[in-house]
Amino acid sequence: MKILKLNKNIFFKGLLSFVILIFLFLNPLKVFAEIAETEINGELMNASSEFLRDLDFETWQLVAYKSPFFEDKLILRVIGYPGNLRIDHPTNLQVDSGRKQWLLNDKTLLNAELANDGRQAAAEFDLNKLINEIDKNRPLRLSLSGVFSELPIPPFVVKEWRSLD
Repeated sequence: MKILKLNKNIFFKGLLSFVILIFLFLNPLKVFAEIAETEINGELMNASSEFLRDLDFETWQLVAYKSPFFEDKLILRVIGYPGNLRIDHPTNLQVDSGRKQWLLNDKTLLNAELANDGRQAAAEFDLNKLINEIDKNRPLRLSLSGVFSELPIPPFVVKEWRSLD
């Protein structure tokens, strides 16, 4: 009789462990990114900073922040690896979300630090219009002519950007 109870306990513990493992695989933990203080143009500011890959597997850093230089507008800085690319300015950033499209204005040359940077591996765009027109954290696709054709932006990054506004 003790053997039967022992086997039941082992069976139920094993079943419980199996159910927990299946739950974790089917419902993975969500990624929660944070807004953190980041040095931008020599000042510490609250910013969202993420590294994402485009469809050609190139890595880009996207930094969104409220700029005191642009009347506290939300700015998106796209940074590539120096030497691998050269971004001509002005080049507007195209953003797609389903049937909606936006063209974000290139603000790079208005930032003295980036305008005088010989590497030309970063660009800044006015993110306000996009953030003001979206009401949900939807995935986005960015395109920058001559630089990358499609850079997917997951909803958690859009949520970060919206929280800065």
